[in-house]
Amino acid sequence: MAKKTRPSRQHLITPQHSTASHIPIIDTHTHLHATFSWYTEWYLKHFPSKPNSLSPAANGAVDANQVPKYDTIHEFVQGVYEGKNVKAIVDVWCEAPPLLGEWRKLADSALTEEERRNKWGGIEYWFVMGVHPHNAGRYTDKIGQQIVEAMSHPRCVGWGEIGLDYARGPKNPDDPAEHEALAKRHAWQRKVFEKQLRLAVQCGKPLTIHTREAEEDTERIMKEVLSEHRDWRIHIHCFTDSPEFAQRLLDHFPNLHIGITGVVSYSSNLNTTALLRQMSSSSSSTASDSPDTIATSSDKDSRLRILLETDAPYMVPANIYKSLPDFKGRLPLCHTAMIPWTAEHVAGVVGFGDGEEQSGAEKIMRLANENAERVYGLTVV
Repeated sequence: MAKKTRPSRQHLITPQHSTASHIPIIDTHTHLHATFSWYTEWYLKHFPSKPNSLSPAANGAVDANQVPKYDTIHEFVQGVYEGKNVKAIVDVWCEAPPLLGEWRKLADSALTEEERRNKWGGIEYWFVMGVHPHNAGRYTDKIGQQIVEAMSHPRCVGWGEIGLDYARGPKNPDDPAEHEALAKRHAWQRKVFEKQLRLAVQCGKPLTIHTREAEEDTERIMKEVLSEHRDWRIHIHCFTDSPEFAQRLLDHFPNLHIGITGVVSYSSNLNTTALLRQMSSSSSSTASDSPDTIATSSDKDSRLRILLETDAPYMVPANIYKSLPDFKGRLPLCHTAMIPWTAEHVAGVVGFGDGEEQSGAEKIMRLANENAERVYGLTVV
């Protein structure tokens, strides 16, 4: 067995993907606070660090085996994303109660162009806020009103992530009491999901939805609460459920888009790959009536209602390791600069080949960026 390599500077600050030099990176779902916390835990506590890389050594040399030390989220973003063409991020605050001081401090630091240039390295910082289904047990109407107030912040672009997650089963399957407690938690998740959907509609905000192994209830609640709002802008974040479920949502909600993370590159995740092939296939309802017609790249563009996201710090794209040939093991965290590797994998799945003018990954990133503008109103020049 090969000896594992400990992550170092060159593994935190990823290589430049060729796609990112041409197409700006938009990450429609990242958890910056958690990513910075993971960086602090995995890189600073376990591996050697050096002074902030924003203040390099006098001779300008950079030791690839040293990990740069960033004391704030702003320093982390500027250091890790420098030169990677990251143009916009949607930060997700889904704790309950919300981290009031933390989210407002970051959001307020991005209010002006000058602040975004000086503190964010020119990156457009946006955020969404809601209560994650795992935190539904702590939801209160007071928290709901705090989120309503946050919706008026100039950098807020949506309500989320909210939804249902039934993936966690009872620890002891033979214990009836555990099943009863689980049923109560799921019932409360449904109630909190409905409440937040209605509040989001009242606020006129796009939705970021988390759904995992809860297809029937998610679909029913969405169709009931949004019965008069089928054209609502919706982001189904990090989709891993059945392609059939996704297609029903796509058919019912014309402005719904599917979030694709690095998990699409995992061999254990067949659903997302199947969905992408289904969306791009010539048998789609938007394709030619002829069964022999092969979908063109333009045809596929019109059907690929996808958004690119990282869900950082989770889900490092599996194909990034081919760009790190000397690294053995697994990287401890994902971040926004890894988006191009997800795009590269998606391009291979849907059959977007490299052309003379742009690569398949570039086509996917361009398409996803256009969709990000449709869903969240994000514009990147």
